[in-house]
Amino acid sequence: MVFIVAEIGVNWDGDYELLKQIMHELKLLGLSAVKFQAFTFEMVKDHTESKRLMNSSITKENVGKINDIAQEIEIDWFCTPMYPDAVDFLDGFVSRYKIREFDGRKIIQSNQTDLFQTIYKKHKDIFISSETIPVNCTFYNDPYIKWLYCVPKYPCSFDEIDFSLLKHFDGFSNHCNSIEAPIRALHEGIEILEIHITSDKTKDFVDNNVSFDYNEIKEIMEVAKVMSS
Repeated sequence: MVFIVAEIGVNWDGDYELLKQIMHELKLLGLSAVKFQAFTFEMVKDHTESKRLMNSSITKENVGKINDIAQEIEIDWFCTPMYPDAVDFLDGFVSRYKIREFDGRKIIQSNQTDLFQTIYKKHKDIFISSETIPVNCTFYNDPYIKWLYCVPKYPCSFDEIDFSLLKHFDGFSNHCNSIEAPIRALHEGIEILEIHITSDKTKDFVDNNVSFDYNEIKEIMEVAKVMSS
């Protein structure tokens, strides 16, 4: 079965009851894991929804509660840390890390960043998003690392995705609002799929323009099951 990650990200607004409901629905749908983001106010201060975004960021103060909810629902969770200190407070709770495309690009260019160095020293699995083939990166065939093809535009169009590149990657991180994109990636034989989730497309959650609802995720999961049989 493909490892399918639901990126809850900033679509829970710091509402723990909503988060429980989202995790419960995703558990019933058979998702492999859910994912969050850890960032600082300095990183999002210029965003029009900066204060709201911070409600959804994983921090030293809320990481234990996030973990408690995940354990209650019995679903795996991990996170995208965007600064080195977040790696340390996440470490006691997660079994893997995700590196966003912005930081993945830096790793490919330099083979090293402070963030990556901090994560790599934890000796845990790492998912890294990249738009370009990371074949020249020292860590391309590293056993700890899985590379996910990603077009970083929010949202990108179906035509902007070069599915022929998937053969060079372990998986696909989707930012297209068409369900045909993750379904096409599944048909290409990927091992890992990351998709954004929303509990309600009629609401104004920040990442709704790249997110799928439960019915769409159910359809994706059904395709994944057929592909694995």
